[in-house]
Amino acid sequence: MGGVSTVDRAERDRAERVPKQDRSRATRQRLLEAAVACLAEHGWAGSTVSVVAERAGVSRGAAQHHFPTREDLFTAAVEYVAEERSTALRALFPEGAAGDRHAVVAALVDLYTGPLFRAALHLWVAASNEDQLRPRVTELESRVGRETHRIAVDLLAADESLPGVRETVQGLLDMARGLGLANLLTDDAPRRERVVEQWAGLLEQALGAVRD
Repeated sequence: MGGVSTVDRAERDRAERVPKQDRSRATRQRLLEAAVACLAEHGWAGSTVSVVAERAGVSRGAAQHHFPTREDLFTAAVEYVAEERSTALRALFPEGAAGDRHAVVAALVDLYTGPLFRAALHLWVAASNEDQLRPRVTELESRVGRETHRIAVDLLAADESLPGVRETVQGLLDMARGLGLANLLTDDAPRRERVVEQWAGLLEQALGAVRD
């Protein structure tokens, strides 16, 4: 028998009660989250707009309405999650964390060992071979890198007007990125914990010494 089922009718009624703008915002967010998940799991080659749309539960046409090109979708997705992670990182230490540099180092390392870093890495590799993608990813990485550096400086209460402090903070972030790379193929948690412990001690000495 034809007609609309009770379930379909209920879904339609709920959709009609949600303002169009809110539905559009929710669809965009689902697409962004699905794009990052696909990129982290399948890499650039396996992450097409159709695959992302299916994972997000929307049509390909709806996906292209929000993001006309594949490059638009994936650069926006990594930027979106980077902003979410930055917000979450700041929220971990609402009162600041200068008194617990070990916790700050661990949190920054976590930033580079999750699905965002894995997705971003696939995007970097793709950008190295895609002329259309490269400038967008380069600009995005620069912006995200600056924001992460600012967060690290704030959380560590580091005074960058003093010699060597900026380089020390950047060295921490470079180390965290290296640990993220090491974690791509194998679970490197035990060694990572030892390195975090060592770096926390080094930062305590370096930043403590320059503040005295």
